[in-house]
Amino acid sequence: MFQKILIANRGEIACRIMRTARRMGIATVAIYSSADAEALHVREADEAHWVGPAPSAQSYLDIAAIIAAAQATGAQAIHPGYGFLSENAAFAEACKAAGIVFIGPDVEAIRVMGSKSEAKALMAGHGVPLVPGYYGAEQSDAALTAAAQEVGLPLLIKASAGGGGRGMRIVRDFAEFPAALASAQREARNAFGDPTVLLERYIENPRHIEVQVFGDTFGNVVHLHERDCSLQRRHQKVIEEAPAVHLTETQRATLFGAAIKAAHAVNYVGAGTVEFILDRAGGIYFIEMNTRLQVEHPVTERVTGQDLVAWQLRVAAGEPLPLSQSEITCRGHAIEVRVYAEDPDQNFQPSTGRLEHLALPAESAHVRVDTGVVTGDSVTPFYDAMIAKIITDADTRADALQQMQRALAHTEIVGVTGNIPYLQRILAHPEFQAGGFDTHFVDDQRDALVPVATATPPEVCLLLAAHAHHQTAHALRRYHAPAPEAGSPWETLVGFRLNEDPCFTFKFQRGEETLTLDLRQEGPSQVLICAGQELRFQIVSCEGARVEVKSATSRLHGAVVATARETHVFWSGTQHRFTPLSLLDTGEDETEAGGKLVAPMPGAVMAVLVEVGATVTRGTPVLVLEAMKIEHTLLAPFDGTVLEIRYRVGEQVLREGEELVKLQPLTEAIEV
Repeated sequence: MFQKILIANRGEIACRIMRTARRMGIATVAIYSSADAEALHVREADEAHWVGPAPSAQSYLDIAAIIAAAQATGAQAIHPGYGFLSENAAFAEACKAAGIVFIGPDVEAIRVMGSKSEAKALMAGHGVPLVPGYYGAEQSDAALTAAAQEVGLPLLIKASAGGGGRGMRIVRDFAEFPAALASAQREARNAFGDPTVLLERYIENPRHIEVQVFGDTFGNVVHLHERDCSLQRRHQKVIEEAPAVHLTETQRATLFGAAIKAAHAVNYVGAGTVEFILDRAGGIYFIEMNTRLQVEHPVTERVTGQDLVAWQLRVAAGEPLPLSQSEITCRGHAIEVRVYAEDPDQNFQPSTGRLEHLALPAESAHVRVDTGVVTGDSVTPFYDAMIAKIITDADTRADALQQMQRALAHTEIVGVTGNIPYLQRILAHPEFQAGGFDTHFVDDQRDALVPVATATPPEVCLLLAAHAHHQTAHALRRYHAPAPEAGSPWETLVGFRLNEDPCFTFKFQRGEETLTLDLRQEGPSQVLICAGQELRFQIVSCEGARVEVKSATSRLHGAVVATARETHVFWSGTQHRFTPLSLLDTGEDETEAGGKLVAPMPGAVMAVLVEVGATVTRGTPVLVLEAMKIEHTLLAPFDGTVLEIRYRVGEQVLREGEELVKLQPLTEAIEV
């Protein structure tokens, strides 16, 4: 077995690999970019080496720098994790040339399966069912246009070297094909360094089922059952589970048989995932094979009781598979959600910034948390926005869902916008709870997943008032010297009123709701008047973020976190965000957008679609900004003329709100 390995990755997956390596007595070496110098995976490793600046192309994708770090530290093997160089044949070849074990399949398997076109051709020769399509090497616009006509509509354009939904476009009208092709090729080139695409008949409303396979150097190949990854957004998985529900044993046999055939076709070694889609009629079609560990591998670990990273390490060290096919069992049900820094209510716009507060559910026999960040760390625009993966399991799917709902209720994020409320709404949806949904669930249920505006619950008002009172009292005591005589009215200035009970007034904004909290001290109790209600309570404790209050009939527990701009209240599985207002605030909006197109987030400019002097109408695509591996097309906010373009293609926008394009509204150009 290896004595030391280098992990050529970052964040959650790097920390997860370290956990198994530590248990097996293997030392770990982390690599990091300038943006990750203080990251959790750097702090948890036995040693860490800098490999370059923040952009991944200059650090986590720098093969020479990573090989040099492995050689300098004496690492015997490199684990690539997922993403970055995990499916890069050149990286595997470089490891081999340097005498370092690549913890993954051999170079040829990566190369063949890394080309979706070549992989489809190989699968066809081994009896694996395929979707009708074009997988040819000829990539001219004319050839692809002709092939598109032959394949027919609806059509899927897909990056041959891609994954994670990048470089994919759906075409339902041939008039849209040229623009969709150019966009897919551009995204494929930027994400994978290869603009090659394939064309497939787009299967409407499919389910996405994948099979975990494992091979060793002795020719043994097994499967570790299937996962359902149909819950997706923009072709990226959001929630995964194992096993898949509503499958027949015949379908399972077909899936497992095809997956084993695919692995044998390339003499596969290590962990791999064979992905399939199921159409409405129950037909099964091969999509691709991922020659690495998957993000969603924990659900397989929970239902099989196996550590797949340990399997990877043992197989890479030359050992046979730990179990035979007959010894691998599937028990119970497991669910994984991906907690992201993004705003689902703003078209899933990525959110960057410092994690002012992060509380994740406690791990237990049925709850697992994989993360690469803690409070105080930052989510940057340079890498994936995942904060954590939460995995729950139980004997039944219903019980695993209940475990997940409770786990999410104990997840708190402040500093960036998280997708927790969105995940909670999905889990509560009747169709999700019934299972067997398809990949269009999120789009089909968009309206049902939109949050409904409600008044602030009185319980939240109590917690907010208690925290505001505690913070104000603490601040006043810090700056007031106690009076010499105990019991003097000047001993404290907390809410002091001449001939009246101590009183505070706090004002907050929450969405369209303006909340005024009048808090009066009456002996040991406080009386809160809010929205016409009078609530009498006592503050039991207010330590850090935790707040506890009690009334004559109940006791409330929650968390309140105040930042420079906002106050967040977490209660009963919900998060409420408030903006403190001055008591003199009129509530009038004093901001004005002006004739600007600004960056909604930091990112890289991938395309400028207009020229200075051009006239644009509202909704015209103006500029393409890439952030966290996703392209965002920015549209003209009104009819106008382009006066100035502030950024060129390839330049990095470092801050949210930066002006990208200056526009002059057409109405301003009219002279009377």
